[in-house]
Amino acid sequence: MLAWVILRGPVTRKEPSLMSYALLAIGVAALLLTLNARFPRRHPLLLLPSFFSGWLSTELAPHLLVAEAAGIAATVAYGGLEGWAGWTGLALGAAGTAGTIATILRARRTVVTLRECGVPLDLDPERAPRYPLTHLIVPPLCLIPRRGVQARRNVVFHEQGRLRLKLDVYLPAEANSEEKGPRPGLMQIHGGAWIIGDKREQGLPLLNHMAAQGWVGFNVNYRLSPRATWPEHLIDLKHFLKWYREHAAEYGADPEFLCVTGGSAGGHLTAMLALTANVPEFQPGFEDVDTSVQGAVPFYGVYDLVEPGPWPVPMGATALMERMVVKKPFRHEPEAYARASPANYLREDAPPFLVVHGSHDSLIPVAEARRFVERLRATSASPVIYAEMQGGQHAFDVFPSYRTARVIEGVERYLTGLHRQYVTGARPSAPPSIPDEVSDSLG
Repeated sequence: MLAWVILRGPVTRKEPSLMSYALLAIGVAALLLTLNARFPRRHPLLLLPSFFSGWLSTELAPHLLVAEAAGIAATVAYGGLEGWAGWTGLALGAAGTAGTIATILRARRTVVTLRECGVPLDLDPERAPRYPLTHLIVPPLCLIPRRGVQARRNVVFHEQGRLRLKLDVYLPAEANSEEKGPRPGLMQIHGGAWIIGDKREQGLPLLNHMAAQGWVGFNVNYRLSPRATWPEHLIDLKHFLKWYREHAAEYGADPEFLCVTGGSAGGHLTAMLALTANVPEFQPGFEDVDTSVQGAVPFYGVYDLVEPGPWPVPMGATALMERMVVKKPFRHEPEAYARASPANYLREDAPPFLVVHGSHDSLIPVAEARRFVERLRATSASPVIYAEMQGGQHAFDVFPSYRTARVIEGVERYLTGLHRQYVTGARPSAPPSIPDEVSDSLG
């Protein structure tokens, strides 16, 4: 044996190259991203990194898959399989890309979820085509008005001293037809924890699609904390309702028909706006203005600031709410947080609701939406539809992903159905083709 070793020469083990370590890094990153997308972290130190990485890797999963495959292929081609690091990286990368593919397949169940929850998905023969494929491939295109859509920006809807609140209008490019009558209106409220956000950043895929289908959309700004103190945020939005009654016709919209939508803090404000119609406390100085809406679609909102439920502590007891938004100690003034909770304004004559939430939301637990829907259904005489997006993260609809496109199409058809019932004078109802036991369930 010794002679054989001497004749063969010294045994050498190939050391990993720089490309091998690069392949290992790609593999580790791919696996961590897919694990985080499937099991988001809610520990305070990991909450924001987990959310942002999960948000990107979930809603841009096809783009991530291409990047992962390209990175693995390139490093392998340039010698990345040398040594243990390369082969380990290849195995981890394969597991990560498999997880990304699973994320994509999970997103494609969105259509099934929408059908099961009661949102009508069947296209009318004369309707425009689906959400444009180009926006799914190049997401930033949603920042530009779609073909057939025009945008009028920075329209002032409320002035008081140095305060000037503005909105952007999205409407069909062609003139309104008198034969068809005024168009339905949609109000979009941005999120951002009541402290950040702007009309230029959120709701754009939805507003573009709604305008392409004949709606007039209004992306509305409001004062932000800490400069603003609750309920100034809501009062600003009520001022928009006053402006809408007076100016909707100038944009071809129906002053008597308006639905409202928004996500996160915008989802909270959407629910508050829909459930506090004509409450004098929230419209000081214009108490006689009708501030009702005909439908509400809150996305991943907060609905109860007092009862902890799915939260470790009540949302109202967090530093964000106590120091920056409501600015009152929760322990001593819980009634202030009760007045800021949509769950405390449930009523029989509430407008129809379509509540949307992601099952993997790491910022606002999905149980928050489930308990709100259950309570609202027990009180409201109007239909309450709940769509839970399997695998969906918080703010999933900011990007025009496959999931976003299907949800937007479902929202448009749901709201268009409400408008048709309004035009015909029919009472709002859930789609008749959906069995009661399905439309009444939480799933």
